[in-house]
Amino acid sequence: MVLPYRFPRPVRLGLYALAVAILFVICVAPSEQLPSSGGGDRFEHAAAWFVLTITGYALAPGRRLAIPVFALVFGAVIEGVQAVAPTGRHADPLDVVADVVGVAAGVAVMVVARWLWPRVRRA
Repeated sequence: MVLPYRFPRPVRLGLYALAVAILFVICVAPSEQLPSSGGGDRFEHAAAWFVLTITGYALAPGRRLAIPVFALVFGAVIEGVQAVAPTGRHADPLDVVADVVGVAAGVAVMVVARWLWPRVRRA
């Protein structure tokens, strides 16, 4: 089985760029054009940034700091775009807080996974 971090670098960058582009479109599209998850906006933000962080780590596990920093900056940029884009969306500082929660959860999962992985392999 080929693990994602073993893909050639251009493929990994392309996959991550695709994930970022999809998230960007979802976040700036008019909200009435998007289905509701039923979990609420904050949950959706936290879940999306969790997935973005985990995807980044799966594709580039050595980028321990770059992945969460990029995700947090991207979250702030999204809120800035929502503030000026004429799509009916609005910026909300609590969305950034939800993004931070999602990124922190993703980092926590990776820390635990890195701690457990050597123990699982020895067993």
